[in-house]
Amino acid sequence: MATKPKIAFFDFTSCEGCQLTVVDLLQTHLGLLDLVEIVQFREAMSEKGEDYQIAFIEGSCTRKSDEARLQKIRAQAAVVVALGACAHLGGVNALKNYWPIEKAQRYVYGEHGQDAYESYPARPISAVIPVDAVIPGCPIDRHEFLRIVQLLLQGRAPHLPDYPLCVECKFKENACLNYHGIPCLGPITRAGCDAICPSYGDGCEGCRGWAPEANFAYMREILRGHGLSDADIDARFTMFNHYQFQQMGEPAPVTTPLGPDRTAPLPTSTFAAPKED
Repeated sequence: MATKPKIAFFDFTSCEGCQLTVVDLLQTHLGLLDLVEIVQFREAMSEKGEDYQIAFIEGSCTRKSDEARLQKIRAQAAVVVALGACAHLGGVNALKNYWPIEKAQRYVYGEHGQDAYESYPARPISAVIPVDAVIPGCPIDRHEFLRIVQLLLQGRAPHLPDYPLCVECKFKENACLNYHGIPCLGPITRAGCDAICPSYGDGCEGCRGWAPEANFAYMREILRGHGLSDADIDARFTMFNHYQFQQMGEPAPVTTPLGPDRTAPLPTSTFAAPKED
């Protein structure tokens, strides 16, 4: 790859938190800017260059019009990297796939929502274009981002860990949260984030996707031991990985339908916005 390659960042349906993680990283690793030229990065600059070799894409594909934009990026970039859980897995956006899209549109945007905003079932970007590398997580791990960028600049193919998060907890000498009554998906989740959530006492939620040979049946038994219902367990399994389970079809290790289901109840919330004075 040529010296000081040009890179660009693009956002689709997402919170853009993964790009903000990159911005945070650059504040402490300014040397990275000596190795690359950033030509497009909406979170950090107003200029927009179209001559780039590496494209980092955050966000899932949730509109038909997204496809042409993704294909244009793919045609230009020598390397395309899926940045974060939404681009990698479909992420939380794919939860809307439980319902027919027109029902979800009306629920979110009102009676005429179907006409107000373009939308279709959410998918990872790999469902539309070939992807050369993935940086998982919600948000991404800044150190993993740096490692993968270094590998790409060296012309080497990045590889994700092929073992579960529990291995990283063991290395850090963390107490097992499941043993202490806190539900954690670490036994079935792909490692690579340095076990950041369990290290701070929060159970893993599976945002990095599943580890190879994940044992969902055993994980379900562990979660049942925490008093969770099968429906609660399915909700945890599908928070970030709904699209993957949908693609599995009938063998998917869930007990509830994955949709689209016209009869499925829509989500409710007891949250109330504060009243203005």
